[in-house]
Amino acid sequence: MTLLLDTHTFLWFINDSPQLSTDAKNLLESEVDLWLSVVSLWEIAIKTSLGKLTLPDTYDKFIPQQLTLNDIEILPISMAHLALVATLPFHHRDPFDRLLVAQAIVEKVSIVSIDVVFDSYTVNRIW
Repeated sequence: MTLLLDTHTFLWFINDSPQLSTDAKNLLESEVDLWLSVVSLWEIAIKTSLGKLTLPDTYDKFIPQQLTLNDIEILPISMAHLALVATLPFHHRDPFDRLLVAQAIVEKVSIVSIDVVFDSYTVNRIW
């Protein structure tokens, strides 16, 4: 099973946050393949540069270290993902989340997120 992590899921998972549901944590720690979209990496970089997110080390050290430590693969953005974003209904206006929806649909993977708006789309959301 392959799971696409929402940005907050990734951050809560690597920080062992109690905000991460027990079910989600248990699943992420099991024998599954974990993906993090490049759009989430971009979102983290933006929030870090704006001072809305503080990392324990520099972005360029901490993020790659966590990806390696937790065996998380980066999912690039493809033309198929972007083409689907262009046709998605506007249940959600957040451009980062819309791209995550498109990636989950195109790649046929479940998304791990607390965000119930994903339920408005044809994706399997796990929390």
